[in-house]
Amino acid sequence: MEPQKTILITGASRGIGKAAALRFAKEGFRVVLCARGEAALMQARDDVLALGAPCLAVRADVGDPADCRRLFDACLDAFGPPEFLINNAAVSHIGLLQDMTDSQWDSLLRTNLSSLFYCCRLAIPHMIRRGRGRILNVSSVWGAAGASCETAYSASKGGVNAFTRALAKELAPSGIQVNALACGVIDTEMNGFLDDKERAALTEEIPAGRMGTPEEAADTAFRIMTASPYLTGQVITLDGGWQ
Repeated sequence: MEPQKTILITGASRGIGKAAALRFAKEGFRVVLCARGEAALMQARDDVLALGAPCLAVRADVGDPADCRRLFDACLDAFGPPEFLINNAAVSHIGLLQDMTDSQWDSLLRTNLSSLFYCCRLAIPHMIRRGRGRILNVSSVWGAAGASCETAYSASKGGVNAFTRALAKELAPSGIQVNALACGVIDTEMNGFLDDKERAALTEEIPAGRMGTPEEAADTAFRIMTASPYLTGQVITLDGGWQ
């Protein structure tokens, strides 16, 4: 029987991250969850454990390198190094760029982009020693198209796309895959600011006629991360034909 694999997922207390945790748990993975909010994180842990999968939940801010080191130390102590890593943690900011403060800009970039650097830097040496590993960065269609009043978010996700392509080239000789999943409108709490009228107008723009679900994003993430080893350096879009 193949040894049980470990996956580490950031931003795993809700939305796409939690759905991915449950999807990989159903496939027999050991799951390491990370998020900043303790109550939702512990609920996600309980939901994973209910599926019979070993699970570790660590409250941490992956925009902080010290917290990332603590997260990976906990993973190493519990399960060993992760073979799979999903960088999903992200925050959004809606508003005019001219009104954004220095701290808002810095916080968004730390969470959405710097966290990839911190987590990958810790995961890669273990993957290189094994001669294999899989990294998935959750991006957005706005990383390519850009969105009015979401300039910082769009810039961060554009950085995620470039980071993914470059790192994939760097790590391909070591047998490590790096891809990104660029999501369109997924029905998560991040879109909770939309009222009914705004949701209806947005849905009308999507050829599929609806928002995507976290479970669809999680299933796509699973398929990417278990695909042929030749799949690397790709930014794969899941948006119902929107962009």
